Amino acid sequence: MGFCLEAFSLEGKTALVTGGAYGIGFAMAEALAAAGARIAFNCRGREHLEKAIEDYRQRGIEAKGYLCDVTCEAQVGKMVQDIEEKMGGIHILVNNAGIIKRIPMHEMSLEDFQEVIEINLNGAFLMSKMVLTGMIKRKSGKIINVCSMMSELGRETVSAYAAAKGGLKMLTRNIAAEYGSYHIQCNGIGPGYIATPQTAPLRERGAQGERHPFDRFIIGKTPAQRWGTPEDLMGATVFLASEASDFVNGQILYVDGGILAYIGRQP
Repeated sequence: MGFCLEAFSLEGKTALVTGGAYGIGFAMAEALAAAGARIAFNCRGREHLEKAIEDYRQRGIEAKGYLCDVTCEAQVGKMVQDIEEKMGGIHILVNNAGIIKRIPMHEMSLEDFQEVIEINLNGAFLMSKMVLTGMIKRKSGKIINVCSMMSELGRETVSAYAAAKGGLKMLTRNIAAEYGSYHIQCNGIGPGYIATPQTAPLRERGAQGERHPFDRFIIGKTPAQRWGTPEDLMGATVFLASEASDFVNGQILYVDGGILAYIGRQP
């Protein structure tokens, strides 16, 4: 059988994107919709939910939004059941919801550490657990976990985030190992440094047009010599959600402009 671009089509599929109200999650959902998928997403605040629904509409996407905390088993169960009943099942899950707290480890409270783990890792476990039942019955499904370069590397002040994302990498591989026989693929996307409103202060120019020190650091460490954009993640998302990746399982696809392959310039 030859290659066909229809392998990338998501027509007839429903995708649930956690934390899909803005930023990376919104861009991934937009890409899935462009490939034909029906979109559901969640967030924790009503104001963000209503704004996101309007943002989707402006892009021509009728997305179904849910108020849901991914760390609450009852809320997750209710959301998953509703989507299964009203949207024809969950064929694609994108575990994107996450937070980061930049605090030196020796100053970080256990409560702060646990909150980062709870949302970034435990939330992905809970979401995946809930959707796997339907995927097993259908004998097909795609789970995409949003990992990070911190799934591979450490850096100052991100001990909790690195621990969570490292754990998410291994959860990704274990889901692939445990459920691959059901024709379920679980892979990860590892974004590099992405230009979003959250990272905008790190990219602001000084009064004389000089770059922020962190901006210079990232540009110098990235062979592409730029920050990524949410749109840079779109192709990888559609690939891992589609039949084109049916024999790809347990992998982390890093979309980082080459930063993980590069030791950096000699000073």
